[in-house]
Amino acid sequence: MRELSVGEVAQRAGVAISALHFYERKGLIHSLRTAGNQRRYGSDVLRRIAVIRVAQRVGIPLEAVRQALASLPEGRTPSREDWAGLSARWRQDLDERIAQLTNLRDRLGDCIGCGCLSMSACALANPGDTLASEGRGPRRWTGP
Repeated sequence: MRELSVGEVAQRAGVAISALHFYERKGLIHSLRTAGNQRRYGSDVLRRIAVIRVAQRVGIPLEAVRQALASLPEGRTPSREDWAGLSARWRQDLDERIAQLTNLRDRLGDCIGCGCLSMSACALANPGDTLASEGRGPRRWTGP
């Protein structure tokens, strides 16, 4: 396997060198060190970074990404089957987020769902400020 310098990986992956260092500190990617203590990466890291960036783009927490990547064999480019397994793990969470965002988009103009406007402006959506008994924050959007 060809080894890539940190600069080569940053350029090919489209990320800053500082992002690579951050991903490495978080355990998302790994490097080897040369005798001169320079980082070297296997080419499989490019696919891993692509997975990380896609996951970040859709809001998957980095810890979930780290756990998913930890289940893959080290030193091998994640395959189509690997990606299918990773994405299946995240599908239910994404479906829930999509439903929540759709609900928010469709009702955003009427109520922010947190109870803060309920005493004077939201008597129909939250009569008697009943949402206050369920806890703090945007109760209609975050659930119990």
